[in-house]
Amino acid sequence: MPLPRMSLTEMPVGAAGRVCALEGGAEVCQRLREIGFCESVVIEKISGQRTLLCQLCGTRIALSDRAASHVVIELIRAAV
Repeated sequence: MPLPRMSLTEMPVGAAGRVCALEGGAEVCQRLREIGFCESVVIEKISGQRTLLCQLCGTRIALSDRAASHVVIELIRAAV
């Protein structure tokens, strides 16, 4: 059974997901990769709607909802 896919903005707070794709222009995708949002990385959404706080690779990163909408994740753990 495939894991549910959604944008990072749609992921519930407290849930964890694995990045499966970055969508958008090359410039946006390159910038996301530079700050750590690479394919296969696991992300936990800590808080936020307009500005999201996420944890990846032991680091917390704030990301605008516009940038987060380009990150496609597959849900690996529901919100607790």
